[in-house]
Amino acid sequence: MKMSKLFVQTLRDFPQDAEAMSHKLLVRAGYIKKLANGIYTYLPLMNRVISKIEQITREELNKAGAQELSMPFVQPAELWKRSGRWGAYGKELLRMKDRHDVELCLGPTHEEVITSVVDGIVTSYRQLPLNLYQFQLKFRDEIRPRFGLLRSREFIMKDGYSFHGSQESLDEEYQNMWRAYKRIFERCGLETKAVQSDSGAIGGKVSHEFMVLTETQTGEDDVFYCKHCDYSANSNHCTSILNDEITTTRFDKEELIDTPNVKTIKDLAEFLKVSENNILKSVLYIADSKPVMVMIRGDKEVEETKLLNVLCANEIRPATDDEVLEYTCCVPGFVTCFGLENKIKILYDKSIAGMKNFVTGANIKDKHKVGVNFKSDLNFVDVSLSKAGEKCPVCGQPLFVTRGIEVGNIFQLGTKYSEPMNVCYTDEKGENKPFIMGCYGIGITRTASAAIEKHHDEYGIIWPLAIAPYHCVVVPVNIQEPDQKEAAYTIYEKLQKNGVEVVLDDRDDRAGVKFKDSDLIGFPFRITVGKAIKEGKVEFKMRSSKEFDVITIEEAIKRVTEEVLKLNED
Repeated sequence: MKMSKLFVQTLRDFPQDAEAMSHKLLVRAGYIKKLANGIYTYLPLMNRVISKIEQITREELNKAGAQELSMPFVQPAELWKRSGRWGAYGKELLRMKDRHDVELCLGPTHEEVITSVVDGIVTSYRQLPLNLYQFQLKFRDEIRPRFGLLRSREFIMKDGYSFHGSQESLDEEYQNMWRAYKRIFERCGLETKAVQSDSGAIGGKVSHEFMVLTETQTGEDDVFYCKHCDYSANSNHCTSILNDEITTTRFDKEELIDTPNVKTIKDLAEFLKVSENNILKSVLYIADSKPVMVMIRGDKEVEETKLLNVLCANEIRPATDDEVLEYTCCVPGFVTCFGLENKIKILYDKSIAGMKNFVTGANIKDKHKVGVNFKSDLNFVDVSLSKAGEKCPVCGQPLFVTRGIEVGNIFQLGTKYSEPMNVCYTDEKGENKPFIMGCYGIGITRTASAAIEKHHDEYGIIWPLAIAPYHCVVVPVNIQEPDQKEAAYTIYEKLQKNGVEVVLDDRDDRAGVKFKDSDLIGFPFRITVGKAIKEGKVEFKMRSSKEFDVITIEEAIKRVTEEVLKLNED
């Protein structure tokens, strides 16, 4: 491809609405163009990257025994109603009606569709196990799309589904897909960590996310991990052992004290000269229109996904100040569970276990109680957010935390969809049984963005060779100079014959402009044809390095060709 013909426009500045570096660079380097909020056109460079990620994924899944198909993007509501998700999925599901007044939706995921696909085709245990996958455009009506392709409304995803006659068979395929995913991401130049995660709207009891760990705030989730064992989990699934903390105060008897205008945990701790972990905090939520109070230690925060799962609720949110007053008859900042046990649902987080002589609200404005103790045993739940430094639940060593970008996920769905949709097979005894299912997703466009988040510098993108839009760019310093032009075309044509995907920057621009575009776009190799061509030599530079070598034309062609051939062998 010649640069003068390549459909690309690089920009001098980053887009003003971009936060993530991948978003900034994809727009500025001419990979994507915004059409609407959270919706982008994938320009030719981006389309090549996407195709390469898809092909790597396809090759590894086919090796693992999966089969590719393609399912409709528009889905009938009837399927979602059969599974029970039509009303439960939330506003991210874009619903509509056709001219016949039939309810439809744009597919954010395809569990219902794939279950209906196997219905009547797979009828016997002899046809199991089965693993089917597709590459599909998806749409989720995100309330706040951000970070470009990392959290867009329209995106490309690989989603796969397996069907089994036993849990043992599902466990085997789960590990099979785990291994395939590791190979896929390694080939894409990404190191990933599989972490325990929440299944969310997909459902199922066992799930893992494949995360690209980052040091920036672009990562969507906190990832907790242990350096002494294999334990890792994202924030909404992490459990931890609390460090030994002081759980008693200087107050040895219960009494009511004045705390005028002391509403926050921090202010209360300073006012009473106690630690925040000596305070019993009350947090009121509204879960499916009903109040729920969470009792948690003062230095801890509620992890809302954990709370959602404990309650088996469809939706939760913090209560407003007016709702706190309505349900507790007290203004926020002075509320406690004591006296409300028979009025609203109360949950006790595990962090408060063992607390004695603690401080809590009094359900009276400007007053708190000190020296309080629970009068009976409690049933504890885990709805608290873990913190770095708390102990690993497996080996007891300190947990570390970093940010992560989810690029893939695997779920054990069980019979969540087959049972309510009454999709069954006949087992060895001739009995009808619902399929046991697994689900496996890879965000294709997210993987591309994650690669940029992980591989870039102040000049632009540094693509891993396997997913770069082109392997190499040939840059004549002065295209009007006959020797440089002839040599550049010779190198270009020889690399093409060797199977190298190469761009010839034949523009009549200054060398500095060409170099900047080359670095911005992220071509893995650059061969520069300048004055040294009179001696039969060129500059050879890898995008990942700041150094360059002056070598012969033949050596430059050989280096690039060998790297590309090695890539194809792998």
